[in-house]
Amino acid sequence: MTATSAALTPPADAIPPVRHPDAPAPGEPLGAHYEYCFGCGGGQPHGLHLEARAGEGVTVTAEFTVTPDHQGAPGLAHGGVLATALDETLGSLNWLLRVIAVTGRLETDFVRPVPVGTVLHLRAAVTAVHGRKIFSTAVGRIGGPEGPVAVRAEALFIEVKVDHFIDNGRPEEIQAAMSDPDQVRRARAFEVNP
Repeated sequence: MTATSAALTPPADAIPPVRHPDAPAPGEPLGAHYEYCFGCGGGQPHGLHLEARAGEGVTVTAEFTVTPDHQGAPGLAHGGVLATALDETLGSLNWLLRVIAVTGRLETDFVRPVPVGTVLHLRAAVTAVHGRKIFSTAVGRIGGPEGPVAVRAEALFIEVKVDHFIDNGRPEEIQAAMSDPDQVRRARAFEVNP
């Protein structure tokens, strides 16, 4: 990041993140948090189909392949799609904390173009927690997990109650998610973004 805004700087009394004891084990796939999520859902034909895995501590890794559906300029990923990939990866961190949180602020740096056909390798980490605020960072690389940086972000997530989604989402989708007999999938449906 070239300069971090004050909103993304944890206060002096912020605490280090603590991985929840029931969080998925390192290396375990996290799966889609919701079937129709543009970022990770399998039910979105033009979505990112991002695949995230739990990392060590409070980190996740993820990958997605840039397809022709994700273009902005001819042959290159759209910047908004890359920001979505970062946001989705950052949002997956909340599953390791076992909280429901939404993006409050996301600042993204675009370092180099990402061509169609590229597999973007993403890594995100929670850096601090302060009350309901969760501070985190992410980086996306091309050519492999150690490849050149293409995009990076800093984010602030805000912990919310499930009522945030119930009160604001479309009733038919909310009811479908709430009716899922799989408790894990039901909880995960409400983990990321408004």
